[in-house]
Amino acid sequence: MIYLDYQATTPVAPEAAEAMRPWVEAQFANPHSPSRWGREAAAAIEVARGQVERAIGLEGGSLAFTASATEAINWALKGTLEKAPQGRSRIVTVASEHAAVLDTCDWLEGRGCDVTRLAVGRDGLIDLADVEAVLDDRVAMVAVMLVNNEIGVIQPVGEVARLAREAGAVMLCDAVQALGRVAIPEGADLVAVSAHKIHGPKGIAALWMREGAEPAPLLHGGGQERGLRSGTMAPALCAGFGAAARLAAVRFEEDAAHVERLWDSALAKLSPGWTVNGSTERRHRGNLSIRREGLDAARLIADLRDVAFSLGSACASGSGRPSHVLRAIGLSDAQARSSIRLGFGRYTSEEELVSAVGRIDAEARAQQGLAA
Repeated sequence: MIYLDYQATTPVAPEAAEAMRPWVEAQFANPHSPSRWGREAAAAIEVARGQVERAIGLEGGSLAFTASATEAINWALKGTLEKAPQGRSRIVTVASEHAAVLDTCDWLEGRGCDVTRLAVGRDGLIDLADVEAVLDDRVAMVAVMLVNNEIGVIQPVGEVARLAREAGAVMLCDAVQALGRVAIPEGADLVAVSAHKIHGPKGIAALWMREGAEPAPLLHGGGQERGLRSGTMAPALCAGFGAAARLAAVRFEEDAAHVERLWDSALAKLSPGWTVNGSTERRHRGNLSIRREGLDAARLIADLRDVAFSLGSACASGSGRPSHVLRAIGLSDAQARSSIRLGFGRYTSEEELVSAVGRIDAEARAQQGLAA
């Protein structure tokens, strides 16, 4: 199997697996217990917290661990709107955001909030003038993803955060696809990140919160996580996340250079007739979303079972609906259904990528009755 689905999840780094092992086996104590073993488990969580905070690289805040980025985003949106001053009940977001943002906004809209969904251009990027035009004293929160999970484009989050702050709004940045891949700009008040997108374990994520911008709790109970999030913490998962985050920070430049080479090699292997979806300049190079007119992308995936790639977001797979992101950049349903997403990164070799892309290209041409 050649794995080209890094946006869905990444292979667990050996260092992260090793960091988890003691807390799965011998050191299994509840970190909220006052026993010596419990205190040791709690200390391991604090070490991991610091590692993730340093990888995020922002000053003036701290993070709380969550079970998923979806939970972190729900918490950020619902908790911020719950605490918002009277008269501030609007959310500004983007039509190409992850479902965790869009579906939560739909839920809040059904409970009286106003939601503005900004359009993006053919390149997948928002226009800052559009952001500025909709910001007023009724806006409680602005939610913009840094690196899009389906097409990899990089939004101008730093500039958006500045505009949000000037309007007195809280800025939420979904940095799930960005952590370890591109620098997270200053300015956001809340930042959601996830372990399994940076070679850590599934089931652990975090919400970074600028001091004073902490949302109201989403989960109630013992308040184990900084008094803001209830539930027994998993030292093993936290340790794995911390180790993956430390490694991502150490390898940041090396990983970026490797991905740049892979991007160039993949594009060079494609025959004429493919189009890249979204901007190629403002983009994480580990996300290659491409389309070919008339291609049956679902059939292509079925015909290449030993190559793992996707049509778009793993969260929306199987829905039968064309990608909302691809529709947002102006593609027709037919064009969206002729698109595939190749995701690669640290553990992808150039040899296997070139081999897989060559096979994808050949199969696509054969499907359309073209000579190899």
